[in-house]
Amino acid sequence: MGFSLSEMWGNMGTPARIVFGVLIVMGLASLTVFIERIITLRRSRKASREFVAESGRHVREEMIDTVLEESSKYKYGHLPRLVGPALATYRHARETADVSVIPPAERTRRHMERYLEDLGDDLRRGLAVLATVGSIAPFVGLLGTVLGIINAFQGIAAAGSGGLSAVSAGISEALIETALGLAVAIPAVIAYNYLTGQITREESGLNSAAGELLDTIEGWAEQLHQREHGRGNGNASRGLVA
Repeated sequence: MGFSLSEMWGNMGTPARIVFGVLIVMGLASLTVFIERIITLRRSRKASREFVAESGRHVREEMIDTVLEESSKYKYGHLPRLVGPALATYRHARETADVSVIPPAERTRRHMERYLEDLGDDLRRGLAVLATVGSIAPFVGLLGTVLGIINAFQGIAAAGSGGLSAVSAGISEALIETALGLAVAIPAVIAYNYLTGQITREESGLNSAAGELLDTIEGWAEQLHQREHGRGNGNASRGLVA
């Protein structure tokens, strides 16, 4: 008997074939997630670099509208998706400062913390698939091996003959399932670890950018407070002179 995949497939029982198909689907799913995440990260970094190159010189309080307009051009960049809503929140908080007890900078900080969590969830989308495939694919392959061995022994019992040659063919077919399970699991684990490192680096960069932006916004808020305080003192002085 030959050992080609087509012949092995033809001699597999229905349960073993189902397991084989499940492993193929798991492998394709993990490959799809890996490619999609790589494309997403590269597209995000490219958009973020272009956004910084265009709007880095505009991050001033009087240029908020310009930065917001530029951030809307980069829907796939996580940095512009962070900066745009943060500045929009600050602008709205500043315009409604009279009706809120929370300072504009503090409202912006709280919004950024929540939005960073959302961006982190978006960056990690699909990693659960890789983790699941990497952890259970070997067990699924082992299940296929057990089912294949059972099928082989049932065939031997039905034929009424045995021997090493008869058993070895069935076992070799069954062990293909284990090999396939490992072949699916190992790349999935490698992809998961690689993407986790890349996403952690991306999150670190976003947290750093959020901190710098928040420092800038707090500086704007302090300047606004000083201007308003200076006007108040000037009005008070004129009142005393009068």
